[in-house]
Amino acid sequence: MVVRMKVHVVGARPNFMKAAPVVDALAQRGVDQMLIHTGQHYDHVLSQVFFDELGLPEPDRYLGVGSGTQASQTARLLEALESQFVELAPALVVVYGDVNSTLAATLAAVKLGIPVAHVEAGLRSFDRSMPEEVNRVVTDALSSLHLVTSPEALGLLAREGIPVGSSHFVGNPMIDTLERVRPMLDPARVLERLGLAGSYGVVTLHRPANVDDPVRATAIVEALSTVAGELPLVFPIHPRGRAVLEECGIADIAGLTLSEPLGYVDFTGLVRDAVVVVTDSGGIQEESTMLGVPCLTVRPNTERPITVSHGTNRLVEPFEIASAVSGILDGTWSAPPDRPPLWDGRSGDRIAGVIVEFQRPD
Repeated sequence: MVVRMKVHVVGARPNFMKAAPVVDALAQRGVDQMLIHTGQHYDHVLSQVFFDELGLPEPDRYLGVGSGTQASQTARLLEALESQFVELAPALVVVYGDVNSTLAATLAAVKLGIPVAHVEAGLRSFDRSMPEEVNRVVTDALSSLHLVTSPEALGLLAREGIPVGSSHFVGNPMIDTLERVRPMLDPARVLERLGLAGSYGVVTLHRPANVDDPVRATAIVEALSTVAGELPLVFPIHPRGRAVLEECGIADIAGLTLSEPLGYVDFTGLVRDAVVVVTDSGGIQEESTMLGVPCLTVRPNTERPITVSHGTNRLVEPFEIASAVSGILDGTWSAPPDRPPLWDGRSGDRIAGVIVEFQRPD
């Protein structure tokens, strides 16, 4: 039997950190594979720089889909990926996370009879107003392999009727990437460039619920203004929502420094030495957990509950941000030193083992 190639589909920043260790582990096993970059993130700092820093091979195919509404972007992704899969006829399509590229690749593959492996399966916020939650649920419902980063996801998948035998607890491949770059982390060069010294906090915000609603965005900006009076803040501001945040006065806060988006190594180094991270990003909840940095997630829910139960992350509303930071500064809360289970830097190898076993010819 001819064993056909495995095709990885990536499209946005979080995908790259998860894919890198899987691609590497499969390459070490001599697996024929191909990497398709949809171009969902097309800014250099949000895309190409991650290939440069993470050692990912250059994409074999770049589709250049770009941005758009949920519907228009997903439609272009479906059309572009379907033609790729028809041409390549892969044995397996490997998708990552919960972005529109993940959903489109899954739909296109399954309708062509190609099985899908979902890395980071089983995460749930239970908030269907989030496009990412819809993408997760649909992707898991259609996938043949469910590669799970934390134990509670196994039960969530089982309750949704996913066959137990398809789910594999493999740990978090994003942590593999973080461990690989850890020796390179050095926030000094970023802080020097920004003219900062001493203690600081890091801010990231991009979720529509936070940056599209002027009322909520104003409440967040006011809270950050209060925090910046106690602790200097660095905010590498995402293009998503920049205009609304600036209209709400983010650029006028004394003690808060705005910067352009940073590359993975620079940003992760900045987080490593931060006193606190204020964010709405799922991936940064995980990275701060691994780095032992207290994280305040400005959301009513999270699809990564292990970061909360582990004690490194707290969900906060805008009016709670300032008091939560004060609690960190006065020592009433600090992140625990241990790690969640299987966040050990070897997830890529476990994922590769599951994929090879799934595709082993009779």
